[in-house]
Amino acid sequence: MSHRAEHESGTAARHAGLFSSTAPHRSGDGHALLAPVLVLNASYEPINVCAARRALVLVLKGVAMTEEEDGHFLHSARLAMRLPSVIRLLEYRRIPHQSRALSRKNILLRDRNTCQYCGSVLPSSELTLDHVIPRSRGGSSTWENLVACCHPCNRRKGNQLPGEAGMKLTREPRAFNLHTSRHIMRLMGRSDDKWRKYLFY
Repeated sequence: MSHRAEHESGTAARHAGLFSSTAPHRSGDGHALLAPVLVLNASYEPINVCAARRALVLVLKGVAMTEEEDGHFLHSARLAMRLPSVIRLLEYRRIPHQSRALSRKNILLRDRNTCQYCGSVLPSSELTLDHVIPRSRGGSSTWENLVACCHPCNRRKGNQLPGEAGMKLTREPRAFNLHTSRHIMRLMGRSDDKWRKYLFY
């Protein structure tokens, strides 16, 4: 789903700032507004995952409606709302069948924050991007030559090919396309039963 203008992030902050979150079924969770929400097209086709904060803004602006609710409540002085778990756009969006933009964020998302050499799952801040074929040896910055890599593996590999360093990729890197996105949605959906009927068909 394409991003709207930057001013919407300010709108998001204002809307979300009206509320404080509580979770009657999951107390102690201070990250309710960062929880993943499945985004469906108007046709019920899954097309994206966004943070609950963004999903709430889309619902408040009348761009989307809530299909499934989270266990969290958001409270303000005048109302209480449940955070969505699944939202659906009210107008159909044409989604181009092409790869997403090549970026650090999308490489880490494709690789699920997992070092592609040792398999460690780490926060984004503890991962770097590695050129499988080093740039100094003709490697380019492409989907097929960039992988998520932890700092120890990055230091070990240095300016070598994986085989030269005695290392092996856990899987072949590929472009992040719609099929890849849906696969990631399914993996994330395993922890949220409310997503299941929209993803597993």
